[in-house]
Amino acid sequence: MNWDETGPDTDERLDESLVHADADGEDTAVEAALRPKDLDEFVGQEKVREQLDLVLKAARARGATADHVLLSGAPGLGKTTLSMIIAAEMGAPIRITSGPAIQHAGDLAAILSSLQEGEVLFLDEIHRMSRPAEEMLYMAMEDFRVDVIVGKGPGATAIPLELPPFTLVGATTRAGLLPPPLRDRFGFTGHMEFYAPTELERVIHRSARLLDVEIDADGAAEIAGRSRGTPRIANRLLRRVRDYAQVKADGRIDRPVAATALGVYEVDARGLDRLDRAVLGALLKLFGGGPVGLSTLAVAVGEERETVEEVAEPFLVREGLLARTPRGRVATPAAWAHLGLVPPQQGGKGQQGLFGA
Repeated sequence: MNWDETGPDTDERLDESLVHADADGEDTAVEAALRPKDLDEFVGQEKVREQLDLVLKAARARGATADHVLLSGAPGLGKTTLSMIIAAEMGAPIRITSGPAIQHAGDLAAILSSLQEGEVLFLDEIHRMSRPAEEMLYMAMEDFRVDVIVGKGPGATAIPLELPPFTLVGATTRAGLLPPPLRDRFGFTGHMEFYAPTELERVIHRSARLLDVEIDADGAAEIAGRSRGTPRIANRLLRRVRDYAQVKADGRIDRPVAATALGVYEVDARGLDRLDRAVLGALLKLFGGGPVGLSTLAVAVGEERETVEEVAEPFLVREGLLARTPRGRVATPAAWAHLGLVPPQQGGKGQQGLFGA
């Protein structure tokens, strides 16, 4: 609800998974109906909401456009939703584009020159914008002006083009890739954190009402616990559990129905899917817990190296099930416990030398 760069193999892998955080076509359509319309409706991100509320109220009191806003965080946490709320709170239209779509300075100039006064420009994945466009954006954000180059070579002429005041909302999953001159031009920066299970339960209950799904507190808690702290994943799992409940049960979602449905879709109690468990299983059973190189691990699970590194590993590392070391990937004691396996004896080959378990 509150809502990088991958190759073809990774994209195909993401399409099969219920627990990746990138939006697919179905998510985009459903999220439009589930998005909250104002800050009061928005669940979670308490600090960011409080700070943003002050920024917007102060701008409205001055009768001015809001400061430029940078939102960072993992996919599916609500950056796009907040950008739409900013526009709604300011009573302004919103224009949506993305960094990869702006590969030339002329692309950006065309967008900026067509903005209305006070309009909100939402630039998703801003860190992937081309360097020439990025440099043009500096002046547009600070002076509301761009220089359009006409002609080529020694005869080229820069024509200054005045822009109406606007608010840029930039969203990024990799804030560290933004150059300091661009980051410094944002008046407000908010970092989106992963959601606590109790917050996700509120998200699920709200979405269930909008989808006309009957769900009890235990059913919502079961789904929330497998949603990886991400509202987009919570809503996706809710829709799949709803389908199961309609076909296999009486349409009502409780804990047993939710657990059985998510078991059908291979999402376990901790939110791991088939690929996550395959990576851990290979690491533990074939390589004694590691260390093992990424390429070797990818071959063992029959996936591309990029898929393992970009799709499976981030969540496994965040959950404390896997560690990246200079010698390779290493399983933690929690990984052995999660799969119900017994670690090799102390002093054997594997990860015990590092973790002492």
